[in-house]
Amino acid sequence: MSWVAGIQRAIDYIEEHLLEELDYEEIGKESLSSSYHFQRVFGILCGYTLGEYIRSRRLALAGMELALGRIRVIDAAVKYGYDSPDSFARAFVKFHGITPSAAREPGAQLRSFARLSVRISLEGGSGMSYKVIEKPEMVLTGYRRRFTGTPAERAEQEKDFYMSTRLNQYALMGLAGDGVVSYGIMTNFGEDGYDFYIAYQLEQWTREHLELTLGNAQDAARFENITIPARTYVVCETEQMNYPTTVFLEVRKRIVEEWLPSSGYMMAEAPEISVTHWFRKPNQDKRYIELWLPVEKNGNGY
Repeated sequence: MSWVAGIQRAIDYIEEHLLEELDYEEIGKESLSSSYHFQRVFGILCGYTLGEYIRSRRLALAGMELALGRIRVIDAAVKYGYDSPDSFARAFVKFHGITPSAAREPGAQLRSFARLSVRISLEGGSGMSYKVIEKPEMVLTGYRRRFTGTPAERAEQEKDFYMSTRLNQYALMGLAGDGVVSYGIMTNFGEDGYDFYIAYQLEQWTREHLELTLGNAQDAARFENITIPARTYVVCETEQMNYPTTVFLEVRKRIVEEWLPSSGYMMAEAPEISVTHWFRKPNQDKRYIELWLPVEKNGNGY
C-alpha cells in the first residue's frame, strides 16, 4: 500500500504546486523514493514522462480558462510558466491544435487532460517468473539514435530504426559470429526522450580493431563501444513466439506494477537492456526477449 500511496502523494504534490516551478527532487521525496526512480516508474506505468504530464495538465487548464474568457493570452502565458506569449502559443497549438486566441472563440474545440488518480485493482492472479542477478561489466558494440516525442511516435521511430539499418545489423552479426542474440539498450533518459542502441557482443580484439575487421575507417565509424557497468538486474522473459516485441512492453509494465512494489528494490540509474534470442535454446523454435531492468535495494521505505 505504501508504494501506491507514495505515487499518489507525489501526484497530489504536483497538482497542489502546478502553477509553481516544480522541483523533481521534492516530487521524489513525496513518493518516498529517489527522483530518478519515481520518474522511471511514472514513465513506464503512464507511457509519458513526468514533464509531459505537468505540461499537459497546465495547457489543459489554460485552455479551459481561455475558453471561459477569464484570462488574457499574455496573462495565461505567465500564469502557466511560459517565458513569452510566443512560446506559450507554440506549445498551446501543439497540444490543442488551435491558437490561444482561437480558444477564446465560442465553440472552440479543446483537448482535456485529466488529473491522475492512482487506484488499486485486483487482476490476473497469474504468476510471473523472474530472477534477480548480478551482471558483471559488459562492453557491447552498436549504433544509436535518440527517440523523442509521444510513446506512439517513439514506437514508430524504433520500428524505422530497425528497418532502415539492416546493413549495420548484418555487419555486427558477422563480427559477433553469433547472429541469434542481439541487444537493445535504453539509456540517457530525459524529458525529450532517450538514446536507443542496437548492439552485439564482440570479442575484445574485434572491438579494438573494427577498422581492420570491416575494411575501412568509414565503416568502423558507424559503430561505438558501449560500456554497461556492473549492476543488479531483475530479469524476466517473454513467452516464446514469432513476434515477442508485441508483448515486450506489457512484460515491462508488469514488472513495475506487480513485482517492484513488494520486492524491496527500486529502479537504479543505469541502462535498461533487452536481449532478443533468435532460436538458440534446445527445443526452442521461436523467439523470446529477456528484459533486464536495473535495480538497487530500496532504503526509503517505498
